[in-house]
Amino acid sequence: METTKSNNTDSDVNAKWDACLDLTARRFVYSSLGGAFSGLLFFRSPVTRWASIAFGAGIGIGSAYTDCSRVFDASSSTSATLLAASKSTETSVSQAAEE
Repeated sequence: METTKSNNTDSDVNAKWDACLDLTARRFVYSSLGGAFSGLLFFRSPVTRWASIAFGAGIGIGSAYTDCSRVFDASSSTSATLLAASKSTETSVSQAAEE
């Protein structure tokens, strides 16, 4: 009985880590691309363009860290809801971008 409970907890933690790594990678890439686009649009100097890319990457990592810390600090039932809401938001945003 205890081994199934242990495996259930391990798989829950693994699912949380997988979701957080996926979220972090996507937000890092999208925010960096947003920073690159805004850098090309607004700045002439290569230094300020790189700074806007770094700023966008920082925003992406920071927002992913905030969401992941909420997921890990919440109870298991609440974290499943937070992950589902996060994925549905990301999916709706990516679908709107494709249209």
